[in-house]
Amino acid sequence: MAAWLRRRSGAPVYDHAFGDRGLEECRQDMVMGRWEGARDLLAEHPRDDWDRRAHRIRLLADAAASSRTVDVWHAADPANPDAAILRAETEVMRMFAAARSGAMPPKDGLDQVARTCLRACDLAPADPHPYVSLVTLGRLYEGGDPNMGHWWRELRARAPHHREGHHQVLRYFSARWHGSHGESYNFAWDGAVYAPPGSPLAVLPQVARAEQYRHESETQGRSAIALATHWSGERARWDLRTALENWIARRTRPYAQDVADLNYLAHGLVHAGMEEESVEVFTLLDNRATRIPWSYSGDPESLFSRWRDRAALGASR
Repeated sequence: MAAWLRRRSGAPVYDHAFGDRGLEECRQDMVMGRWEGARDLLAEHPRDDWDRRAHRIRLLADAAASSRTVDVWHAADPANPDAAILRAETEVMRMFAAARSGAMPPKDGLDQVARTCLRACDLAPADPHPYVSLVTLGRLYEGGDPNMGHWWRELRARAPHHREGHHQVLRYFSARWHGSHGESYNFAWDGAVYAPPGSPLAVLPQVARAEQYRHESETQGRSAIALATHWSGERARWDLRTALENWIARRTRPYAQDVADLNYLAHGLVHAGMEEESVEVFTLLDNRATRIPWSYSGDPESLFSRWRDRAALGASR
């Protein structure tokens, strides 16, 4: 803890790759038109480390979405499963980029991307990631994708506790997309309850709670939210204690996306008034921040820094 206390002042560290230096180098290569590094990176780690694989695929796709690099790789090696999977995820990213610009993709365009994902499924039948791409894409269909239940079953058959898959389906069931606050909470609670000990899926209820706050503050204004019960009601605090007991206390190894999940947990703890319990979480974070969910309730950098410093002060005492 001493090293963290010495680093407690200053700006938080933002790193999309979460310390994966090889991934960051490959992201830069993709922007510059070089795909060989991504090929080697996706081939190098165990195929059952689905958490790290999803993290790498999604960030590589994000970097590739504005160029044709992954399309060139896929054209050069159409039988390569990794090339097909990354191209499918990149096409999904492009659809979301179009939607954010105000041009909602037409159904036939979405169907075409879905077929690209299904071709990746055929090339990599044991890999859950093409189904992650499909459940992500499903959010863009007007009224939702009628195949969502099927894609989710196929994903879980390959990786029942897939972190990224759960987060994407949780968003699908949120009030922002095709569900309600109740549906998103029920999905989050189920995912957390059935997660194995030490799994970061224990934080899913905090994701649902943050997404509800974001949606209601944007649609109704923050004054309309019952803050006292939203962040620190009995159920909220029970969820937080459960995450600490089932994930943090039983955590045996880091996961590739722990930084994001630890930020959700720290955010929930401090807003629930559980500052003492947040010390261990901030220690694990070691000044590594994400803008979400802190940005939902104010300036993300100043909020993270303020609560980090308060946790450090408590630890020093």
